[in-house]
Amino acid sequence: MDTVITRDGVSIFFKDWGPRDAQPIVFSHGWPLSSDDWDAQMVFFLNEGFRVVAHDRRGHGRSTQVPDGHDMDHYADDLAAVTAALDLRQAVHVGHSTGGGEVVRYIARHGADRVAKAAIIAAVPPLMVKTDANPGGLPKEVFDDFQTQVATNRAQFYHDVPAGPFYGFNRPDRPAMEGLILNWWRQGMMGSAKAHYDGIVAFSQTDFTEDLKKIDVPVLVMHGDDDQIVPYEDSAPLSAQLLRDGTLKTYKGFPHGMPTTEAATINADLLAFIRG
Repeated sequence: MDTVITRDGVSIFFKDWGPRDAQPIVFSHGWPLSSDDWDAQMVFFLNEGFRVVAHDRRGHGRSTQVPDGHDMDHYADDLAAVTAALDLRQAVHVGHSTGGGEVVRYIARHGADRVAKAAIIAAVPPLMVKTDANPGGLPKEVFDDFQTQVATNRAQFYHDVPAGPFYGFNRPDRPAMEGLILNWWRQGMMGSAKAHYDGIVAFSQTDFTEDLKKIDVPVLVMHGDDDQIVPYEDSAPLSAQLLRDGTLKTYKGFPHGMPTTEAATINADLLAFIRG
């Protein structure tokens, strides 16, 4: 397998497709999935002449199931290890959900020397959990329940999430696609329950406010207004305001998993942004 070994000895699996001299697009996946969740983007942008790279976050997919380091700083450092090992320059970083937080922390923490642009899709920044400073966030009890589900019966939980709110299949006008549900389940069950359990804290309680303020490359913020996982009002508009060069693009009726269910639209808009 293609892997990078981090400074703390974690093996990070990655895919690297396309011409080595082409502009790279680097994809960071959501919780609790893997780089496989980017299939619709990887193939599309490969066929558009880009070099496409995606990795499995530590504890997810085919990367090492280590017991610790499941926090945004380690996620960002692991991404930096991949970009350095592959010597990626003028890269476009694209992150979905938790991966959007990973991209934001990576650029803020490691700088934009290797980065041309970024896009965050249905992403968790600035902060998901409700606090005095973030009254529009979700109550901590919501995420506590996620942890309980992962710790007690994640196999059922990992079916219920994609079968319901993730892709919006609980909406009467959106028929379920069993293949997507099973593929989500497959990816989730490949990873470590410990990594997923800790990752809930990472994606829900990390405050990215100061990270967003530091980023000076163009960032496209893409979010559906029917996102039942990362509610729109307390995420995308706030992130776009905090970014120095942020552009907000809102999609009416699109669900959290829109890179998959609405791939044609998302890919076209990403391509226009990258080439613009």
